[in-house]
Amino acid sequence: MDSVTRHIFDLSRRGLLRGATAMAALAATRPAFAQAVAPMPVFRTDPFPLGVASGDPWPQGVVIWTRLSQDPLGDGGMPPAPLELGWEVAEDEGFARIVARGTVLARPELNHSVRVEVTGLRPSARYHYRFHAGGVASPVGRTRTAPAADSRPARMRFVSAGCQHYEQGLFTAWRHVASEQDLDFVFHYGDYIYEGRANTERSGAFPAIRSHNSPAVETLDAYRRRYALYQLDPDLRAAHHAHPFITSFDDHEVENNWAGGVSARPSVTPEAFALRKAAAFQAWYESMPLRRGQVPRGPDITAWRGIGWGTLASISVLDTRSYRDDQPCGDLVKPVCEAVLNPTAQVLGPAQERWLFQRLSGAEAVWSILAQQVPMMRRDVGGLNGDDTPRYDMDKWDAYPAARARLLNHVRDARVSNLVVLTGDVHTAWAGVLRPDYDREGPPVGVEFIASSMSSVGDGAEMTATGHRALERNPHIAFFNARRGYTLHEADARQMQTWFRAVPYVSRPGAPIENRAHFVVEAERAALIRA
Repeated sequence: MDSVTRHIFDLSRRGLLRGATAMAALAATRPAFAQAVAPMPVFRTDPFPLGVASGDPWPQGVVIWTRLSQDPLGDGGMPPAPLELGWEVAEDEGFARIVARGTVLARPELNHSVRVEVTGLRPSARYHYRFHAGGVASPVGRTRTAPAADSRPARMRFVSAGCQHYEQGLFTAWRHVASEQDLDFVFHYGDYIYEGRANTERSGAFPAIRSHNSPAVETLDAYRRRYALYQLDPDLRAAHHAHPFITSFDDHEVENNWAGGVSARPSVTPEAFALRKAAAFQAWYESMPLRRGQVPRGPDITAWRGIGWGTLASISVLDTRSYRDDQPCGDLVKPVCEAVLNPTAQVLGPAQERWLFQRLSGAEAVWSILAQQVPMMRRDVGGLNGDDTPRYDMDKWDAYPAARARLLNHVRDARVSNLVVLTGDVHTAWAGVLRPDYDREGPPVGVEFIASSMSSVGDGAEMTATGHRALERNPHIAFFNARRGYTLHEADARQMQTWFRAVPYVSRPGAPIENRAHFVVEAERAALIRA
């Protein structure tokens, strides 16, 4: 490592510990060390251009977020000192019935972003929130709390969505999410940003509808500006203003197809990749309504966590990137090689796997939901030219069948009821059933719904050659579609309904939202019923 790199980030154990301690302290509402608070500047433009967001609801509270900025695509335009914001939570949009208020410091070390863990709220209640700075009020956001742990809500209604490439399509689908009625939350499975260079090509396989604002991002400042570019989109902001988000990350928040501590590019050293991960995770944390448990510690972060929805649902948010083994067989889509058969292969890592198994075994809720990133069901997509050789995507659970079998065997042996897996990543929509071993007969142990992308890879199509082959070769797969959109779910104690919602195009504004499929999963029966 050269001297410049060492100056930017000390990767010694002592340096990482110092960085982790500083991040943890800065993330607290009232840090342990004193720092002079600057007088609020006179804003020349709206200081809330990125809007507001809320997330990770629990029965007595929710996280609310914003970021102060005068120049979000540049250096932020804020003084290099903490600034004090006010915040309010009310039962009504006009803020006549304020139930919580306070102040919070927006620190330059966190890009003048803030997260407030609001407590003392009522379970199963809807609220409005806003921030104040320098006499300017932020947009008003809507949010809600989770049901009490021992209560049985009549229903739960939510969206699963992600994969939003800024250049490859407009965020029209997010505007439709904002308009969905009575949502409890949105699960964002990842690929919130894409890290690649700016593309100005207006033709080809993936023409740029609009362009990124920089070369490929690798530094903290570059990641920050990329998040700002995405969050300036009015359709994405509208969705954040309308509903609380439960957020995770996939690969593009860091780098395409990274795995654990390994870059997808062989030339990148572990030290250099640790630098990039540290920058990427800090920018992700700064840009999301996350709790203090998700504060990154250098290149490490604990993104896996549990969220309860009364006795109706137990939601386990997983991280399928940080602890996995490197992709076998050289990654990409190809036939199975010997490395795929590794009996100790890891996707979740030992600690997360143990936590998940214990959580599944102890769950008393009707529905056990795994909110994760990459497809779990087997997806043999065959060959392009009639070759009958099975081929699998080496970035998905198919490349780690031992890890998949451990998880799904545990679901079966522990008699986990009503397993539903929510997924994204592949920019196409799928529905199928889950088995520990697809080569043996046996009842399914759960179902999986894979949401398509919100904009990635452009307009798409109703069907593709890959979709045709997959439906022919995988009898457990019930649905495929390649349009842009999301999944809408509504669950009660008897059943979960899922609608695949899609827009016909993202290359121009104004696309309507349409249902492409509707499935029902009955409680105590791991099967997909086409409605």
